[in-house]
Amino acid sequence: MSRMVQCVVLKQEAEGLESPPHPGELGIRIYESVSAEGWKKWLEHVTMIINENSLNTADTKALEFVEKHMLGFLFEEGEFSGDQGFQPPRQKK
Repeated sequence: MSRMVQCVVLKQEAEGLESPPHPGELGIRIYESVSAEGWKKWLEHVTMIINENSLNTADTKALEFVEKHMLGFLFEEGEFSGDQGFQPPRQKK
């Protein structure tokens, strides 16, 4: 049986992640309260943030910027400007 969590992104119970997706205490917090589907939504959103801001993910300041948005997206805290109507592209069938 899959591990279930009360997902803070989906606002409902859903299948949890298999392992912490981020290092440290934040990764454990995500593992305990974000579902696999909620994490997928974050990955779609972070792709937009990286592309729209031309971020270099090897840059420490860029990673700090992304982490602030992660806290906002997942936990509604930190610097987060909302999705502003962003819809990820549909996958081709």
